[in-house]
Amino acid sequence: MNIKPNKKILLLLGKGAVVGLTLFLLYQAIFTAPDAFLSWGGILRRALESPLRFLFILTALLIPLNWGFEARKWQLLGQKLEPISFLRAYRAVMVGLTLGFITPNRLGDYAGRVLELKSRQRLEAVGAIFIGRFCQLVATVLAGSSGFLYFIFVFGWQAYPGVALSLLVLLAALSVAMLLLLYNAKAMVAVVAAVKPLRSFVPYVSIMGRYTSVEMTRLLWLSLGRYAVFLLQFILLLVLFDVRLSPVQYLSGVSGTFFLKSVVPSVSLLSDLGVRELSAMYLFGLLGQERLQVLSASLSLWLLNIAVPSVVGLFFVLRLRLIRKGVAA
Repeated sequence: MNIKPNKKILLLLGKGAVVGLTLFLLYQAIFTAPDAFLSWGGILRRALESPLRFLFILTALLIPLNWGFEARKWQLLGQKLEPISFLRAYRAVMVGLTLGFITPNRLGDYAGRVLELKSRQRLEAVGAIFIGRFCQLVATVLAGSSGFLYFIFVFGWQAYPGVALSLLVLLAALSVAMLLLLYNAKAMVAVVAAVKPLRSFVPYVSIMGRYTSVEMTRLLWLSLGRYAVFLLQFILLLVLFDVRLSPVQYLSGVSGTFFLKSVVPSVSLLSDLGVRELSAMYLFGLLGQERLQVLSASLSLWLLNIAVPSVVGLFFVLRLRLIRKGVAA
């Protein structure tokens, strides 16, 4: 059915608000933020004038692959609700990225993907989106736990053996627990159903119990693939900004940074901008690297993988229709 005039006005106002807020936050982050951003700008200019500037281009070329993994995950997840082409899945990911950019902890990602569906049971997609994000978190925890082994053995084992051993046990337990939860999604649905205040959400998350172990494994491999692309991008940028380390140190530092960024709570409106930067500066500081060089690589990673795609996603937000012909919202 057609959208009524008053709903069209509200839709246009909503789109305009998303566009305006996204551009405003981008401006605030890049042009009017503290000295760290200004210093990053100068370092970035010098890096782009160096013989290694091709690394920046290579990192940028990996952006579509990064979000392509996420689109493929959403395509597989969404099949439980309706057939989704890869291009439609990619568009949904871009819309979700843009809306997630302006909301704490990327909560707008849920709304963006739900609004892109044609199904009358759109809200059932909430559980599917959660599974996709949880798969990515599991990949981050598994890789990050491995990366932390380097820091535990090099910086903590001799001085604080008891603490180091406790951390090893904690990381192992966390990894096992995350995998058990992933492959027992029905248990998560049962927990929601058992808690009285949450029972009303059961229809929206029950889809989580419909994914088989084979499907979960495919989703986890896709999450690890996306993680590998993200990790490679960060390493390329670290090399560009003159951070010189051994391969093991690169892998440990980056995976540890992603791990801390994922497990530390954040309410940032800029897609957790700040948590990753602080984590990176701390871990690479242990490795004897300059704070601003690491900060520059991390901010560039955010710019390429979050800020730029969020602007691209604005195009799809403007084309978004909340109610399609013959489909109720």
